[in-house]
Amino acid sequence: MTQLSDRIILLDGATAPDMQTAPVGGGIMIAYTCRSPDKQTENEDTVAIIPWGPQAVVLVIADGAGGLPAGKRASLMAIQTMIASLQAAMAETMLLRNAILNGIEAANKAVMGLASGSATTLTVVTIEGLIARAYQIGDSEAMIVGQRGQLKLQTTAHSPTGFAVEAGFLDERAALHHAQRHLVSNFVGMSDMRIDVGAMLELKPRDTVLLASDGLTDNVHFDEIVERVRKGPLDRAVEAVIDLAHHRMVSDHSSKPCKPDDLSLILYRKTP
Repeated sequence: MTQLSDRIILLDGATAPDMQTAPVGGGIMIAYTCRSPDKQTENEDTVAIIPWGPQAVVLVIADGAGGLPAGKRASLMAIQTMIASLQAAMAETMLLRNAILNGIEAANKAVMGLASGSATTLTVVTIEGLIARAYQIGDSEAMIVGQRGQLKLQTTAHSPTGFAVEAGFLDERAALHHAQRHLVSNFVGMSDMRIDVGAMLELKPRDTVLLASDGLTDNVHFDEIVERVRKGPLDRAVEAVIDLAHHRMVSDHSSKPCKPDDLSLILYRKTP
């Protein structure tokens, strides 16, 4: 029986930026979270990296719903519940896909149990050996980028603009400036929550896995993200996207996206 490692990493960055780098799941990851530059209240994002044996890892980002009560409490509760559920599943030698689905359902029940009207997005990427799979609720997103810039995976934001982009009615650059960009139609903490389960995707050497809250994707175009993360040292890639997102948040250029928000991301690459 394999036990979950004690190297579970949980970042909440409640009042100050938080960054962690660690070898995990046969690769290297960097996780970061920081509250919005325009507020003094706590960061509503929570980030977790959960090892699943020596060659597998679960990457998770939750973004507590802004404008709803206790957004931070919801995101933290969702991830803590996921961790506890995965620990129990590992002890039972459960398949990881089943463990994730059970964990998400448990998180939804736990957040609903807060009885405060709070909710959170939840985006999960599992990596088992070279196989990656994404699970999504809400508008935090996941991407897999090849070294030459090929976008091999991009989840769809559960929002009117996200679905319009997926259907081809709206391009991604126009979506970033759309008046309904902030609307989200699916959350953990809802009785009708639904889980988008992605197909299995085989990682190639030097592929980069990215998870991010909308603090990144509402301020930086996808092609800009791809260009900054597709190659080079992982720490420089993280620095490049963080710097651009924060610059946009405090800028006043109408031609560029600008939406101050909590910012969280995880970058991961398999070790060559």
